[in-house]
Amino acid sequence: MSHSYATDAQTKSADLAATIVISSTPEQIATACASVESFLHRHSPDQSRWFFSITFPTLICKIFGFDEQKPQNPNGNGWIDILASANDTEISCKVFDLLSPTGVLMSSVTAVDRLSLVKYVFPIERLPEWVRLTLQNGRECGVLSDLCPLFKGRLKDGVPFQVQLNILEYYLFWFAYYPVCKGSSDNHITVRTSVSKRFRLENWAYKSIPVFGSASKPRGNEQKNSDNGNLYIRLLCAYLRFFVPLGDLNAHSPYRSSLLHYSSSYNSFVLENAEFFVHTLIHFWIVDNDFSPLSVKLCKSYGVVLPLRSILAELPPTDVLGEVANVFVKYLNSSLLLNGVEGCDQMELIKAATWKGAGSVELKSREMFSSIGSIGYWNSCIQRPLYRYILRTFLFSPVDTPVKNVSQVFSLWVNYMEPWAVSLDEFPELDANTVNMKRDCKPHEYSSSWQGFVLSNYLFYSSLVMHFIGFAHKFIHTDPEVIVQMLSKVINVLTSSRELVDLIKNVDIVFHSVPAAGSSKSMLNTLYRFVPSIREQLQDWEDGLSETDADGSFLHENWNKDLKLFSTSEDGGQQLLQLLALRAESELQVISNENISNKLQLVKSVKAQMGCLFSGNVITSYSQCKQSEKEKHREIFRPRTGGNRQTTDIRYRGDWMKRPISGDEVAWLATLLVKLSGWLNEILGLNHPWENGSTSSSTTYVVVSGGGGGGDVYGVKDTMRLVVGGVMTFYREAVKFMREHGMRVNLRMLASKKVVTVLLIALAFTLLKRMFSNLLC
Repeated sequence: MSHSYATDAQTKSADLAATIVISSTPEQIATACASVESFLHRHSPDQSRWFFSITFPTLICKIFGFDEQKPQNPNGNGWIDILASANDTEISCKVFDLLSPTGVLMSSVTAVDRLSLVKYVFPIERLPEWVRLTLQNGRECGVLSDLCPLFKGRLKDGVPFQVQLNILEYYLFWFAYYPVCKGSSDNHITVRTSVSKRFRLENWAYKSIPVFGSASKPRGNEQKNSDNGNLYIRLLCAYLRFFVPLGDLNAHSPYRSSLLHYSSSYNSFVLENAEFFVHTLIHFWIVDNDFSPLSVKLCKSYGVVLPLRSILAELPPTDVLGEVANVFVKYLNSSLLLNGVEGCDQMELIKAATWKGAGSVELKSREMFSSIGSIGYWNSCIQRPLYRYILRTFLFSPVDTPVKNVSQVFSLWVNYMEPWAVSLDEFPELDANTVNMKRDCKPHEYSSSWQGFVLSNYLFYSSLVMHFIGFAHKFIHTDPEVIVQMLSKVINVLTSSRELVDLIKNVDIVFHSVPAAGSSKSMLNTLYRFVPSIREQLQDWEDGLSETDADGSFLHENWNKDLKLFSTSEDGGQQLLQLLALRAESELQVISNENISNKLQLVKSVKAQMGCLFSGNVITSYSQCKQSEKEKHREIFRPRTGGNRQTTDIRYRGDWMKRPISGDEVAWLATLLVKLSGWLNEILGLNHPWENGSTSSSTTYVVVSGGGGGGDVYGVKDTMRLVVGGVMTFYREAVKFMREHGMRVNLRMLASKKVVTVLLIALAFTLLKRMFSNLLC
């Protein structure tokens, strides 16, 4: 390329970037799109270096609305937001055509990436929370590329470490970051570091050494999407269809049937793009701020301990990600329909669920699956992150969170449990290889052909149901109608088929039993082989999640070591579901003024569904429950709000001091006093009273010497010794009494707003009295 031509390309790229920067109206956006397309049509891939070095970062900023001074918060002036506000369908289609995976921009991106002309450094501050903290820590950076396939070959040594990406990877990272950024800016608690004021996307681009090679031909034009909905969702669906086809990815290899013309490089390129895009969405949307992002077994195999728990513990997932995650997971589940679960090896799903534990499938190991788009592969990628995403939402959502904000995550869970109910009509623009299969794939009910899926995802149908019950009990007083609707939906899924109910119950039976030799129940014997993998999943997927610490839960202290959905104990699923139905009925009668009969009818239908789940052994009305049991459970789950309520003799299965912050407490003061109480209990040895129960032998007595005569007079030193000895004796006796009776120091009561108000009034009165006294003097 001549120097004058290169200078001209650089100047035109800079001018084009300036045009993009000032585009803030639909008309200007349309003009900018046309200018970008015109520039790329006129320049070959090897002439587009300056465009991707100067113009492309600016284009990303404008598309998503990232302010270069404050890139962590979209400023609302991005093209997506502007067009959503203007409701301009025509301009939205033009932007969609520009960003379409088969448009001229993405075709140029693919061609330039094949020449390796431009590389970018993605800012560490915008990476998923767990990755950012790991890179900043520095100790585990060396093995991060081995632990997480997303960073394999992309993490470069340096101080600090750098994440180097090609053009397509760089764009997809920003595309995935956009909804995370939107959610974090809506009053979400996050752990972000400060950003340099000199932040500029253009400063991250650097030119790599040119490599000789031929650029691929641009792909064919994609059919225009007729959906006039959210532009971002339309782009997401388009990228999923293009990069992660529903059928076998190997079928997209050119000359696949020809031994003479077959090229493994193209096949590898398609597979790597599919895997990269899936893992990008998983880690940005689903894992993100999870303090246990990788399998415990995988980390132990590398001798790695990620220092995340102390920083990210008890943080719920980012808000508003439920919608995009729902589209993503539902799309992956739809591959089960097209690939067909009938006739597949059931063990493939189980092997996928336990293989490496983290869904990190290397290219050499993909041979264990029938194909990269098979049931086992994508399911292994999503299982653990999705389970923890849903569970963290149920556990760590604050009490004042509107229930409707959790409904998207709830829908994600329900949709994942019903892959057989997915309709391919939700993804109208499928490629030619799957359009014929789409005609034959209609939503239907559960059948035995789905047994492998249910077994490999059994915790979604059992343990996660128990955690949802805990969530429902915690939020039943905020919106009982929505909670009842959620409960009805869950039980509907579990009881949608007699075969499904029997399978879930039979697995629960073998989980809690030992295989009997010569048993006639062959069905149960065949299920025993799945118990080890389910037990391993239970320990791994719920790693570090302490429900007792999160919300003072009713569950057993070893809640994550057992399955209790069908247990008949007081903390089992049957009792807790019945209690939830009774509480819902009570709450609806208290707060509902309209359509009370319809709402109570819904509760009645839930009780009927519970009868199907537990074989008819359920409580259907208050009269069937003993008064003592009602009062006991009513106190366990009474909403912690102000008003006329009883506060004594309330018992939690968890630590009483670690119950949720209620509305009549000062939150920061309660947290401080709980920590202070815990420290005092540890110092005094009150946390383990049974270890100090026999302390009578070590009791110290104060012996006062008579000295010979009854009339002796002792000095000040002896008197002080006597007083101190008396105080120490009282202290020891008091601590002994508290240990013997299981008592502990609990200063949390001082965080009550009533107590704080009285103290403030007393303090104000004292200050005023002292001030008036000084004035009178």
